Amino acid sequence: MEIPLPEQQHFRSNASMTHDGPADHAEQNRRFWDDQAAAWHGPLARDHWAQVEPSWGLWATPESQVSLLPDDIEGMRTVELGCGTAYVSAWLARAGAHPVGIDVSEKQLATARAMQAEFGIDFPLVLGDAEKVPYEDNTFGLAISEYGASLWCDPYQWIPEAARLLVPGGRLVFSRYSPLFALCVPSEGPVSTTLSRTQFGLTQLNWGDHVEFVLPHGEMLRLLRACGFVVEDLIEIQAPQPARDYPEVSADWAQQWPSEEIWKARLAG
Repeated sequence: MEIPLPEQQHFRSNASMTHDGPADHAEQNRRFWDDQAAAWHGPLARDHWAQVEPSWGLWATPESQVSLLPDDIEGMRTVELGCGTAYVSAWLARAGAHPVGIDVSEKQLATARAMQAEFGIDFPLVLGDAEKVPYEDNTFGLAISEYGASLWCDPYQWIPEAARLLVPGGRLVFSRYSPLFALCVPSEGPVSTTLSRTQFGLTQLNWGDHVEFVLPHGEMLRLLRACGFVVEDLIEIQAPQPARDYPEVSADWAQQWPSEEIWKARLAG
């Protein structure tokens, strides 16, 4: 999908954390993006598409600082899992890759198609679930997600799917909320310096009208290894100074503790 915007805080009242969550989180999240959230990203999509250098996450961390994209990206087939308005795929296309973007939200993809026409960048956009991607095994050299499948999909579904899609030696890179953020964000209001929930069993953040997924580091590491990945880096992002505040997290908090993080992994083979 997209980076969560400040307005999302409005929808987080009466949230709860459970193991089980709704039976069909994909459908619930699709409705959330189609019915409520898609309009928020329309005005921002153009700014993202126009960027010369990619920047990542809430704190716009520059690509030159974190090196998410492989050096050999030119000519590589890539898939963006939960692409939203597909600006990440546009950055990949400018770098010489051959991207595919997949997302459950028809409205998000409509914005992406409008941006393709405006900027003259064309690549496949697929309406579908990143947990069940309609492509063959060993198709892509890079799977990437910036607050897309990495936040909105079940990691026990989308990470094995990413492994299936990648060629041996292919890379998986994704950004998401940090487990510390998930532990300290209450049902209402911004993240605090107090633990709001337990770490054991941390999997889903159920916000009533949508579901987010955050695994603790140990669980994520074991899952990636079980799917055949070698973890090459985990970057915990510190907010820059100065930086804007968000309703869910202030810049001051994120300058002391990581609110988001970037994972880099390679499929063994």
